[in-house]
Parts: sequence; structure tokens; C-alpha cells
Amino acid sequence: MSHTVLKNVRIIDPSRNLDETGTIVIGDDGRILAASSQAQNQGTPDGATVRDCRGLVAVPGLVDARVYVGEPGAEHRETIESASRAAAAGGVTSFIMMPDTNPVLDDIALVEFVQKTARDKAIVNVHTAAALTKGLAGHEMTEIGLLQGAGAVAFTNGRHGLSDSLLLRRAMTYARELDAVISLELREKYLGNGVMNEGLFASWLGLSGVPKEAELIPLERDLRIAGLTRAKYHAAKISVPESAEAMRVARNRGANVTCGISINHLSLNENDIGEYRTFFKLSPPLRTEDDRMGMVEALADGTIDIIVSSHDPQDVDTKRLPFADAADGAVGMETMLAAALRLHHSGQVPLMRLIDAMSTRPAQIFGLDAGTLKPGSRADITLVDLDEPWLVAEGMLRSRSKNTPFEDARFSGRAVATYVGGKCVHTL
Repeated sequence: MSHTVLKNVRIIDPSRNLDETGTIVIGDDGRILAASSQAQNQGTPDGATVRDCRGLVAVPGLVDARVYVGEPGAEHRETIESASRAAAAGGVTSFIMMPDTNPVLDDIALVEFVQKTARDKAIVNVHTAAALTKGLAGHEMTEIGLLQGAGAVAFTNGRHGLSDSLLLRRAMTYARELDAVISLELREKYLGNGVMNEGLFASWLGLSGVPKEAELIPLERDLRIAGLTRAKYHAAKISVPESAEAMRVARNRGANVTCGISINHLSLNENDIGEYRTFFKLSPPLRTEDDRMGMVEALADGTIDIIVSSHDPQDVDTKRLPFADAADGAVGMETMLAAALRLHHSGQVPLMRLIDAMSTRPAQIFGLDAGTLKPGSRADITLVDLDEPWLVAEGMLRSRSKNTPFEDARFSGRAVATYVGGKCVHTL
């Protein structure tokens, strides 16, 4: 591979708090040699591929920390290969795959299978989150140390909550000794058995509701146990301002805790469900507009650490059903960046903070070699046209499943090229 030079590009690198126009030079080993204004007008290496990026922004490749993939077991919904192509199209250069597969990713052989498949077929970096409990059943802890040794970057119970507080304490105590991250979704199974946000709109539609407390009760418990054990804890997807406040309080107590939010909960609210549109049936459920605005503010001030796509492919068999019977979930890697840029265009969240939340911060939390444009780092780079108008159409999605809540949405801004290890894996 020859050198690559991206010139006249606006470089935004949250890892260095850098926002300036300059040049990026990628070596033939796929690592960044220079990325700053000082690299301008320094000549180009012989045989280098030069791209004039005037009008474009270069950011560290996006890191999506919560992605569901069908392989193994449901390849008709999504394979590791198809997920990687969807990721590249959305500017995502690394993603963390959830263990909710069939069989569940709860032993070393399965983690190694995913990693080998990714090496052979994926065009982006695929990392594995292993199951925290065997079969995700919530009864027996997995071999956290062995799974981490096999390459797992986090431990989660996937779509399932964990009701056994003693098991969670033991798992967190064990994880602390290994410096491992435990990441959980928040849904109290008895309070949280509704199908949309509890409130007037749910009543009008005649649908059972999920109150905020279904999220807050497990979150407050998890934060207390994280404080007790001094473990690294990540709340996977919060959706209401009260959860953000709980995070602030826990951090003030000294707990080592972080949290994420799905791009859907920054972009959409319960009214988008309209007349029982199942592509908007998500977990946690879409909340009120006031809740959404509160979450945008919590993202802007850094209370919410990261944005995830919560990419969850579902097919017609699980989505073309009555609303109450349809599966939760939406695909999202291809639209995460564009939806997030709405917050930049509206002036609600600075661009630096958005990129930090989708790249630098998730790489830091999960210990990944990503999220930076520092010289010497791997050249995972996304080139973004902040203003390019485009319309989301089902036929353009690379994912095998098409259950997007953004069908026919008009966006301004998208990834126009994605580089992984210096190699261009997607270009418009």
C-alpha cells in the first residue's frame, strides 16, 4: 500500500482538542504520519495517492459501542460482513458486537469464531462484547477472565437486564480485578413489560406503557453496586433526564461510571410512532419531546459520554406485526452520523463534542485502538461533508434488514469516504 495524502481538509480530533485546516499523511503501513496544519505544504511522498479534501472534515473513524448482528444463528437478518459494510457506509470504522446470537457468545470458542470471521470478511474493525451470564439467562456468571483473554472488550447481558443483585456484585468484583467493563441495559422486567412510553399518547393508542422508573430503578441499583465494588460500569442506553441526573450523583460519590444513549433517543420522540409504526418500537421506548431535549442537553454538557446506533436488524417476520407483538429494534449504523449532525446544524451540540461522543470517548471507555488522529495511530478516518443533502431510502441501505426509523428522512451531512488502517473501504 502506498502513502495517502488528504490535503486541504478540516481536521477535528477530540483526542487533541484540535480543529484546524491542514493535511493528513498516511504511511504505507496504514498508520498516520501527520495530521495537522503543520503538515501542509511539506511536499508529498513519491507515489503517494493525493486527495484534495477542500470542503470536507476529517474525523477519527466512528466507534459504535452497541451493535447487534445476526451471525451466528440469524444470518438472514445480518452477517458480520453485511454489518461491516453498513458500518463503513456510515463512517463507522470500529464496532462492538453484542453477544445476543444463537448460540450466545458466552465461551471462548464463539468469541474466537466471531473474531476469525471478522478478520476474513469484515471491512471494518469488529470487537466482541461477551455474555456476562451463561446463555444470557442471568443465573450463572461466565468465565470473564478467559473471555477477556480471548479478546472480549466488555461484558453485558445484551438485551436482557440482570435482576440478581448478588450475581452482579460478584461479577463487578471479579471484573474490577481484571479492569474489565460491565455494560448493562436498563429495564426492570416487571415494570418494563409495556410496549411504549407510559403516558397520555400510550393511552390514546391503547398500548401498555413503560414508566421511567423501569429504567431508573435498575440504574440506581447498578450505580450503587458499582460504587460498592469500585468496578468500571457503563449504562448502555439511558433515555430520560432523571437517569442523567443519577449518573451525575454517582460520579460525585466517586463511582467509576459512564453511560451511552441511542441516536434514536436524541432524534425521535414517542409521537413518531404515529399510527402504530413498528419501526419506532425500540428499547428503551421513545420518550417525550421534553425528555429528548433533556438528553440533548446532557450530551452537550458531557453527562452522557457516548452515542451508539443500537443497530438491531429485524426482518418482516418480527416487525410486520401488530405493534404490541413486534420486536424492538432498528438498524442504525448508516444513519447515526447524519442524525447526530442535526444537533450540530441546530446549534444544540458542538461538533467537537458530537465526534468525541461517537469516536474518541467510546474508544477510551472500552480500551480500543481508535478514536484519534494522533501521529502513530492507526489510520481509521472518516471524511464528512457536513452539508451534503440526502434522503434515506430503503433500497440504499447496506444492512440485510431495512427496519430504519429514518426512512424518507432528509439529512444534511454524511460520510463521503471511510478509511480503515489507511485503506479506503467506502466512498461515495
